[in-house]
Amino acid sequence: MTEPKGRPPALFPLFSDVDTLPGIGARGRAALSQLGIERPRDLILTLPTGGVVRRRIDRIADARPPEIATIAVTVGQHVPPATRGRPWRVHCSDGANDLMLVFFHPRKEWIESHLPTGARRVVSGKVEIFDGLAQMVHPDHVLRETDPPLPEFEPVYPLAAGLTRKAMAKAVAAALTRLPPMAEWIDPQVIAQRGWPDMATALHRAHDPQSLRDLSPDAPARARLAYDELLAHQMTTALVRREKRRLRGRPSRGDGRLRRTVLGSLPWPPTAAQRRAVEEIAADLASDRRMNRLLQGDVGSGKTLVAMLSALIAVEAGGQAVLMAPTEILARQHARALEPLARAAGIRLAALTGRDKGELRAQLLEDLAAGRIDILVGTHAVFQKGVEFHDLRLAIIDEQHRFGVAQRLELSAKGDVPPDMLIMTATPIPRSLAMTQYGDLDISILDEKPPGRQPITTVMISDQRFDEVTARLQRALDQGARAYWVCPLVEESEVTDLTAAEARFQSLRARFGDTVRLVHGQMPADQRDAAMADFAGGRAQLLVATTVIEVGVDVPQATIMVIERAESFGLAQLHQLRGRVGRGQGASTCLLMYHPPLNEGGARRLTTLRDTDDGFRIAEVDLQMRGAGDVIGTAQSGLPRFRIADLENQSGLMAVARQDARALLERDPTLESPRGQAIRLLMWLMSQDEAIRLVTVG
Repeated sequence: MTEPKGRPPALFPLFSDVDTLPGIGARGRAALSQLGIERPRDLILTLPTGGVVRRRIDRIADARPPEIATIAVTVGQHVPPATRGRPWRVHCSDGANDLMLVFFHPRKEWIESHLPTGARRVVSGKVEIFDGLAQMVHPDHVLRETDPPLPEFEPVYPLAAGLTRKAMAKAVAAALTRLPPMAEWIDPQVIAQRGWPDMATALHRAHDPQSLRDLSPDAPARARLAYDELLAHQMTTALVRREKRRLRGRPSRGDGRLRRTVLGSLPWPPTAAQRRAVEEIAADLASDRRMNRLLQGDVGSGKTLVAMLSALIAVEAGGQAVLMAPTEILARQHARALEPLARAAGIRLAALTGRDKGELRAQLLEDLAAGRIDILVGTHAVFQKGVEFHDLRLAIIDEQHRFGVAQRLELSAKGDVPPDMLIMTATPIPRSLAMTQYGDLDISILDEKPPGRQPITTVMISDQRFDEVTARLQRALDQGARAYWVCPLVEESEVTDLTAAEARFQSLRARFGDTVRLVHGQMPADQRDAAMADFAGGRAQLLVATTVIEVGVDVPQATIMVIERAESFGLAQLHQLRGRVGRGQGASTCLLMYHPPLNEGGARRLTTLRDTDDGFRIAEVDLQMRGAGDVIGTAQSGLPRFRIADLENQSGLMAVARQDARALLERDPTLESPRGQAIRLLMWLMSQDEAIRLVTVG
């Protein structure tokens, strides 16, 4: 295996092939590979997942079956199997009581050599009572009395086919002997405060737990090792962030006149959270470093206003801003929502999507290049060749996870100096995950709702009361209400989801007549827009939809949301769907219609949603239920796979690591100090090779 340039030679033994360890041959290597273990380094970071308590007892009579016990016995008579498929039995005794050892698929030579009649042996395994006699099926250990004693608590590792507990323990012990001497990389204050051991001690203790308590994430050895992983990761994101901030931006300082005009035109003042976010963005725009900021806000927290005020700073400074949305519906909706604010400010806002063609498009592009358009709203059509800005200062991307990194970089290349970037997401992400996934971005959080947002009454109702639901809906529609009806996720196939949505549309159309429309992801864009326009304009009252309406559809007059088979949706998705109502003056209701009986997960998701509308609280429950990778989709998130750290339970450590990493880089940008050198070793150990290349740039 060739070593990457720069890896310290002290680490070479830990990064050699795993089959260089004693007892690991080709089969063992293949088995370890299934566990993601390729090198001794992976092995030392694979900690026990459980433990077996082995109680030492002096007499068989002291056993408390069924329990795992260790006892010294005298080996008596062997009873080989009379017929094929029967077990081999060995009678043993402690002098007062008997213990039967039972072996299925016996290997005669092994049994006779390890358990000769008349010898004293220490056996350990599960003691059970069978036909009134104590027995032990396949003892875990058969030892001489002179062998080292067995521990009372034995660690249990994850295993794969072809790998025994014994082989794993032996391989781990051998891997630990390859640890080089390492200087301390954690801040001495953190070590002292938390009472953590040094890394080598922590590894030895974590692999040799004395009780179940030592397996808990809070045990000092485990907490320290988790912190090492988080610190290496946060050093990497801090270095990437520094690299991004190295990109020179252009200071954009607004004089505030346009913002004052727009705020004066609003029915109520912005929330404290909105004001704070705008101040943070304004400070970033005014600096000569390029902004990379994430604006994270719950459903209905007023991100659109923050985006508009941020765009106005760019316009006040003499430049332009672009707001990019993932879909045409969303882009046009943003344009509609922002148009009155642009009018109040006396500036020009235009929308550009893939549907704009011919003369209209040509004129729009000419005006954009000449600087006659101040704010452009569009889909990724704003990337295309021929779209030139006069002076693009700020790019705002809505719904970050729909855009790939490549597209973000493409947008950065627009203009001579890359524009400042503001990324908005309506998906509340628990703080620990935000630090992991967006560690390279600065984060502004909108955690309060503007006045005027109506609370939404959320009700769980069984689909056995379907007729009651449609009768209540009929009464509401007769009084002029508008409602969404979201169809279930049938399976991972859009085709099947579609069939379900079309069938439900037909049945509701038969019941409610011509005021029902259908939207789904497979429809041609113009048909979908027409159905949405009918609903927004009041020509339709009931919109049957798949989850295409999950993000950003804004019809303030809609006050009822029915989610059919609600238990088939994820928590975050349900929260987004519910957020489509409660946007206007009317009291709103969300009906979670489920198919009984609910399993435990389904019940917890629906009751959480019924009991709270705090998106961050909902996201925390979602994280506990599904784990980090699923919450943001590991494949597309680039979320690191931690071997020891547990984001669900150790988010506090992540925050400390983030602070520590940033502070260290401020003090020691090239990591040349003794602690900086130690951190470099940690990053090599944690395979953060990419980040180490960034250190040298300083």
